[in-house]
Amino acid sequence: QVQLVESGGGLVQAGGSLRLSCATSGLPRSRAAMGWFRQAPGEEREFVAAVTRSGGTTYYADSVKGRFTISRDNAKNTVYLQMNSLKPEDTAVYYCAADVGPIEYTAGYYYRLQSYDYWGQGTQVTVSS
Repeated sequence: QVQLVESGGGLVQAGGSLRLSCATSGLPRSRAAMGWFRQAPGEEREFVAAVTRSGGTTYYADSVKGRFTISRDNAKNTVYLQMNSLKPEDTAVYYCAADVGPIEYTAGYYYRLQSYDYWGQGTQVTVSS
């Protein structure tokens, strides 16, 4: 049984930092591409960042490029999202997701919600102005 459990969310002032974690279990030994998405109230869920199965390539939404960093620790089966210089518009529920497909694709594939097979329950991030 695959499980993704996010943690690390909270309330932070604008300009501050948070690090989100996504602990995984039950994923294939061949690993999975991992993504972070977010959903603000009344908005659609949107892509934030992704890292390929090999960990060799990362992708970011333009709105977070240069401020957020996705990384993975395969020994701990955990994916992280380091968020710096946070803005009030970053306020959302953040979700991690796993794509267990065997092929590494180009950026457009990882931006789509439909590309992912498993999702966590989300963690709330609130940035105050």
